[in-house]
Amino acid sequence: MTTTALAPARATTRPPAGGWALQDTAAMIGRSLRRSLRTPDTLIMGIALPVILMLLFVYVFGGAIQTGQAAYVDYVVPGIVLLCAGYGAATTAVSVASDMTGGLMNRFRTLPVRPVAALTGHVVESVVRNAVSTTLVVGVAYAAGFRPTAGPGEWLAVAGLVLLYVLALTWTAVCIGIVSSGPEAANGFTFAIMFLPYVSSAFVPPESMPRVLEWVATYQPVTPVTDTVRAWLVGAPGGQPLVALAWCAGLLVVARLTAAWLFRRRATR
Repeated sequence: MTTTALAPARATTRPPAGGWALQDTAAMIGRSLRRSLRTPDTLIMGIALPVILMLLFVYVFGGAIQTGQAAYVDYVVPGIVLLCAGYGAATTAVSVASDMTGGLMNRFRTLPVRPVAALTGHVVESVVRNAVSTTLVVGVAYAAGFRPTAGPGEWLAVAGLVLLYVLALTWTAVCIGIVSSGPEAANGFTFAIMFLPYVSSAFVPPESMPRVLEWVATYQPVTPVTDTVRAWLVGAPGGQPLVALAWCAGLLVVARLTAAWLFRRRATR
């Protein structure tokens, strides 16, 4: 009688906690990017709409707006870049609300996956989408006569500030998506985010507005960010880099901490 010795099963070793977190986050980023590519209508609108608005302001309204710049396109491009972030944030809020109310997070909790990694995936996907739309806006603006005077250092500074602004706005949108009762509600709540650039220095100087709106435009976060980007790109006066950085960094920290707290609170219900 012969016996066959079975080899002991290979032990499955778990990577360190940090390794699991990185794997989960990478998987959720890939999921969000694939999801964005599978909804081309949303992707096209998020990228094409800012370009359409820029052409509308430059060629329809630009001739009647006095900003002190040699060409209105030089004035309006920074505002359109920030407007891209608003539309991207609205899409992120809707996606997060869909995940929170559609049962996906509950399924994640039954798997060895960190559900909070899904939020990071949405944020990274928003950054990538905004990078594409911003590049397209700047390229079309060049064709429309945009002529920045910025050197490599100024372009890097602009990229860093816009990235910080996108992150702050996107994490704010994540908070909205978590607390919303559904995608439709999230889309409605983000109207305020998309509306902010219109009551700022993005399209017209604040001093041209009625007194109340001038005060709102002067002391809200979009104006210092827009003025700073404009100053770095075309040398316009009025840049407020310290104020812009303070607004973006402050909003980012508050929104990130609030999103984590809201997510944990929602998960325990």
